[in-house]
Amino acid sequence: MPDRLAPFRWLTAPATDNVRNPLGDIFTVSFFHGVEPADVAARFEPAGAAVRSMSFGELDDEIAEFIEETDGGDGGGYVGITRIGEWSMAIEPCGWHTALGENLARLAQGCEAVAVGRHDYAEHSFLYAVDGEILTAFTPHASVNRWGSDPDRLKEPMRRVGLPLTATTGKAAWDTRWDDALPKAFALAARITGVALAPDSFDGPLLVASITEWSQV
Repeated sequence: MPDRLAPFRWLTAPATDNVRNPLGDIFTVSFFHGVEPADVAARFEPAGAAVRSMSFGELDDEIAEFIEETDGGDGGGYVGITRIGEWSMAIEPCGWHTALGENLARLAQGCEAVAVGRHDYAEHSFLYAVDGEILTAFTPHASVNRWGSDPDRLKEPMRRVGLPLTATTGKAAWDTRWDDALPKAFALAARITGVALAPDSFDGPLLVASITEWSQV
């Protein structure tokens, strides 16, 4: 039987695997429907600071410098934005600010937004927002426990990607829930956005904004 999650498994690959994963083990990817990258960048820059065009490698260097200066407690400090189809995608290497409900709600004013976060040292996250309101959110390995103003909004696409909607028991069920949770969360994001991320999705120019001030608002 074909592995329907195969296109998303690279997003969970450990650094030791022979798989190209430019994002590492802590990152958040968020999507904004119908909003241009420059407008998304402006939402991240409340003070109106200038944004810059960078390659992913240049963004990675900026983030490494920020982490060294802050000891890593404030995430990566920057977000890179590009357009894929009808959605603008924002990538936060080493960061988790858009994985926080209050932050995504602020960014999602007047649009539909999805955020998926990987954090191997805390917990992964999935959030779906419309017009500044978090409708459905959950930790992928515990998708039974959903929150938001409409926690059942995504029940059908969740079922289709294999995210449990009711409690399961037994070691096999627990192992599967952990092992496949993040690929299923990205598969769910792809069903909503039509964007299936690939390692080369970040190869083009990125519009880079600082999130330091925004995260402290």
